[in-house]
Amino acid sequence: MRQVIDSIKSEIKKVVVGQEGMIDGLIIGLLCDGHILLEGVPGLAKTTTVNALAKTLGLAFKRVQFTPDLLPSDIIGTEIYDPAKNSFKIKHGPVFTNLLLADEINRAPAKVQSALLEVMQERQVTIGDETFAIEPPFLVMATQNPVEQEGAYNLPEAQLDRFMMKIVVGYNTKEEELEIARRVANNAFGTIETVASKDDLEKLKTEARQIHMDKELEEYIIDLIFATREPQNYGLKELANYIAFGASPRASIDMFKATKALAYMRGKDHVTPLEVAFIAKDVLRHRIILSYEAQAEDIKSDYIIEKVLEAVPIP
Repeated sequence: MRQVIDSIKSEIKKVVVGQEGMIDGLIIGLLCDGHILLEGVPGLAKTTTVNALAKTLGLAFKRVQFTPDLLPSDIIGTEIYDPAKNSFKIKHGPVFTNLLLADEINRAPAKVQSALLEVMQERQVTIGDETFAIEPPFLVMATQNPVEQEGAYNLPEAQLDRFMMKIVVGYNTKEEELEIARRVANNAFGTIETVASKDDLEKLKTEARQIHMDKELEEYIIDLIFATREPQNYGLKELANYIAFGASPRASIDMFKATKALAYMRGKDHVTPLEVAFIAKDVLRHRIILSYEAQAEDIKSDYIIEKVLEAVPIP
């Protein structure tokens, strides 16, 4: 089944040049039923990549462009009065899909963000008095712009915590950008083909969950999480003033799942500390709430994670 992953990546590369980290992160999200947040400036193929991924698996795909005037009903749906029957009927919103692309998610107000909390956690939507289950698989893959940009806002902590990983998407290399320009100029992008099914995806998930993780490595992951909450207990007293709140229990769960999926994608039958180190920033960076002192000194969560990885002994 690992060959299916290679086929998926090959199809995506027909329309996306470079960005290996983003592609791997999205596939990890699929294998773990985890929502993914992509952050980067416009024009880095974030939307294109998510769209291509949906096509490779033949999944239902819907895209919502988040704007300041968006309403919760625009996402989850609403009750509509039917005068012929003198009753209300339910109109489902775009959230009823397999892969929901929330484009520029941090341009919408808090009321709209709260509409996603239930469906992201419980895979269900409440409209009026009725609750509707979302057919699996269901994943939210969101893109957001850096907060420094015009009209962008910080997402609520409760919503950020529901994202399995936050992947920071950077610029392409000079060679990759040259390839992009050539492909666009010559209209040389390929057509995405469906190379896997929902059944294939379920088999991939099952195999990824069966990857072995030693007890010592499980304890190592928990130590990393606790080091973000109690840095003074891990010889990191200097970080205590920079952290308002450490990573949540969801971080431990997602770290277990993500490292297994990454080891599986790399062709291993067990997790090693290399997978933990590789995935740590993506899983933790959006879950560490920085203090005002950290913001004043321009301390980033990635810096704190690096210090934690250095301090906690590797098994």
